[in-house]
Amino acid sequence: MLKRSKVNIKKEKSLISYINPKSMISEQYRTIRTNIQFSSIEKAYRTLIITSPGFGEGKTTTTANLGIVMAQQGKKILIVDANLRKPNMHFIFKTENTIGLTNFLVKQTLLQETIRKTKIEKLDLLPSGPIPPNPVELLSSDSMKELMEMALEEYDVILFDSPPVNAVADAQILSNSCDGVVLVVNSGKTKKETGIKALESLKSAKAKLLGVVLNNKKRKGDLYYGM
Repeated sequence: MLKRSKVNIKKEKSLISYINPKSMISEQYRTIRTNIQFSSIEKAYRTLIITSPGFGEGKTTTTANLGIVMAQQGKKILIVDANLRKPNMHFIFKTENTIGLTNFLVKQTLLQETIRKTKIEKLDLLPSGPIPPNPVELLSSDSMKELMEMALEEYDVILFDSPPVNAVADAQILSNSCDGVVLVVNSGKTKKETGIKALESLKSAKAKLLGVVLNNKKRKGDLYYGM
């Protein structure tokens, strides 16, 4: 019973911008949202990738909360779980993942059949769907371009949660089709050399890096998120 309670607490913290919008961490997510908006004065960034150098550095939680604070601003947001290797977004939003992105990309379903409503107003989720044997091919397919075009007709901003950039090529592939990239690093986990490698990988892919989010940085007893 104790183990289950800990899991539930962890899931609640993943949506802190919804659970506790007045918290210090929620305010930092709003700061990240504002910084993205200020970096796109001439042209609005509508398709964004959130990635990290390695695993467990907070990119999925960052994607979820960034989507929440954008939706709280009145924009219609779609979060796409583009991590076709180890998807987690459906766990955070407590929804099923039997069909999703992969089903649309191989033309098994229509887009509207794969999108899930969340409990946050104006925020929808496109889960990953079944894990495929060929993630790179699917993410670089014409179907992926079609998905972006169709989704942009309905949503103001699309956030893609991608696998770590140092682990696989998925984030680099997606970055060629999206307006910008946000890199998430963990103060207590990300090593300097792995962070530099991630930046170099994104640069080689000609990605537009909008900024770096530093999380898990202790400050006055709380967690700090900044960009």
